[in-house]
Amino acid sequence: MLIVTGGAGFIGSNLVHALNRLGRDDILVVDDLTDGRKFRNIATARIADYLDRDDFRDRIARGTEFGPVEAVFHQGACTDTTEWDGRYMLDTNFEVSKELFGWCQERAAPLIYASSAAVYGGSSEFSEAIESLEPLNVYGWSKLLFDRWVAQRRQDLQARVVGLRYFNVYGPGEAHKNRMASVVHHFSSQIETDGVVRVFSGSHGYGNGEHRRDFVFVGDAVKVNLWAWESDRASGVYNVGTGGGRSFNDMARAVIDFHGRGEIAYIPFPADLARAYQPVTEADIGRLRGDGYTEDFVSIEEGVPETLASNAQTPA
Repeated sequence: MLIVTGGAGFIGSNLVHALNRLGRDDILVVDDLTDGRKFRNIATARIADYLDRDDFRDRIARGTEFGPVEAVFHQGACTDTTEWDGRYMLDTNFEVSKELFGWCQERAAPLIYASSAAVYGGSSEFSEAIESLEPLNVYGWSKLLFDRWVAQRRQDLQARVVGLRYFNVYGPGEAHKNRMASVVHHFSSQIETDGVVRVFSGSHGYGNGEHRRDFVFVGDAVKVNLWAWESDRASGVYNVGTGGGRSFNDMARAVIDFHGRGEIAYIPFPADLARAYQPVTEADIGRLRGDGYTEDFVSIEEGVPETLASNAQTPA
């Protein structure tokens, strides 16, 4: 059996569908469907069972067996970077991850878990080897805490543990994330509303719309997860990005090109964001490549049309 936490969410549901395409349907999906709209992401997926997140956590604490477990893909987390309830964030992202780590180690089951590029904070370098990191929000800190907690235990592991530091993932299946959905989703909605894509004006030494992000298509994030599971060499923390940043102007133009209409309008950069904003992200993927991941990454010119075409076929 394979377990996917957050399996009805954005990356998790895409992973479940990818496993189905590999012929796997012995999948236990774990999630919180308080927002029932997420069911659409896995409505057509073939799974063995579904468990509520809290029920799953209780069973883990009791040492419940689910049969032989080949691997656990831990995608479940609070991903809201604007959430400042530190007790909730650390319980959800740190404590739960530690509990699942222990359960997996007792059963020698590999754990592939979602970390985040938010651990890098305002850094201008994005290498897994950097030790002195200062996240800009409690979400990023919760992810960094678990990365470091696992690193302290690597000498005594009974099964592989792989952390994936996702950069700016976009793609089908993220509409339920509302304000935390990618800019692809927001730019497209703006064009449909009034034909204007709103992009931040210049700041931090960058011109209008020239802040950059390492935009990575969700299909590529899924492929890295599958590689981390299948490759015996995969171990430790890896950046998951394309290795090249693209500007918000580039992304806006890709969305405009898909719709065949629209224009860019620059809005003032919010003063209250100045100290909590990453002007550039660009993954150093040297370690990922060095350990054997060879797949090419999808460009935004390819990924944006696939995302928006898929969204157009999904009921609101």
